Amino acid sequence: MLSGGEEELISTAKVEEGGGVSKRGNTVRDKYGDDYFRRIGKKGGNALKDKRGSEYYRSIAQKGGRANVVKYGPGHFSEMGKKGGNTTRERRGSDFYKQIGKMGGSVKKQKAVD
Repeated sequence: MLSGGEEELISTAKVEEGGGVSKRGNTVRDKYGDDYFRRIGKKGGNALKDKRGSEYYRSIAQKGGRANVVKYGPGHFSEMGKKGGNTTRERRGSDFYKQIGKMGGSVKKQKAVD
């Protein structure tokens, strides 16, 4: 749990229109440390996991995935994967995939469940 002062600072922190944190956010960071917001986020995430279980995260991830397939179409993810793979190959070289393949071993392909 957060102390009363920490909760008050969180509830009064303002977010600017551009998504940046106002002076209050900087004041909180200066007072409690650079990783303060990460720590309270982790506490909240752990509390939610304890309350709802890991299945909760699995179900919301699946809902989000289905919504994105509807929004962008199944080909979108294939294109994204190719872009990411090409970028990685350009940055790290083609031998990179050989190296990680040796480290990871083999994974059996599973049939997609519709």
